[in-house]
Amino acid sequence: MAKNHFQMPVPVKITGRSSSLTNSFANAIIPVIPPTEAEIEEVLSILGMDKESVRCAYCGDVATEWDHFRPLIKNKRPTGFISEIGNLVPACGKCNQSKGNKDWRIWINSDAVLSPKRRNVSNLDERIRRLEAFEHWRPIQPIDFETMVDEETWQAYWKRWQELRDILAVTQKLADEIRLAIGKAHQQILREGTTIE
Repeated sequence: MAKNHFQMPVPVKITGRSSSLTNSFANAIIPVIPPTEAEIEEVLSILGMDKESVRCAYCGDVATEWDHFRPLIKNKRPTGFISEIGNLVPACGKCNQSKGNKDWRIWINSDAVLSPKRRNVSNLDERIRRLEAFEHWRPIQPIDFETMVDEETWQAYWKRWQELRDILAVTQKLADEIRLAIGKAHQQILREGTTIE
C-alpha cells in the first residue's frame, strides 16, 4: 500500500493560540504613527523605487505589505520600536514571513528558508547598501514603554495576559476530556453498528 505524503488532521490545541494572544497583547499597546506622503516618497527613493513600482526592499519581488524593519516584539514583550515610517520598508510575504523578528542584516545573509541569500537574489549587495541608507535616514531608538505609564497599570495589563494564558491551559484540559469522550462514544457506535440520532 502506498504511503500518503500528506499529514492527517491533528487536534487543534487552544494553547497553541497563546502566541497569537501574546502578539495581540503586545501589538495592542504599540503606537502606529501614519506617515505623510512626502515621507513615503522619501523612503521609496532611498530604497531605489517610486510609488508606481513598489518592490520588496529585501528581494525585489512585488511588495505586498510593509515590514517592521526592527521587530516590535521579542521574548513575548514589546521591543520598544513602534510602527512608524522610520521602521517600515516595503516587503513581499515570503521575506516578511521568513525574516520574522530577526535582525535584518543577519537574516538577509543567512540560509534561513526563503531568505534572499538562500533564494540567490541578484544585486544583494546593492539591496543591503540601500537598506543601510534607510537605517541611517532616521535613526530611531527603542522607547522604554514601561516608563511611559505608571507601574500599576503596566503590571495590571500583563497580569491580565497571564490570566488569559492560564484560562487557555485549563480550557485545553477540558477540551481534551470532551474530545476523548466523543471519540470513545463514536467508536462504540461504530462497533455496535448503530447511528447517531
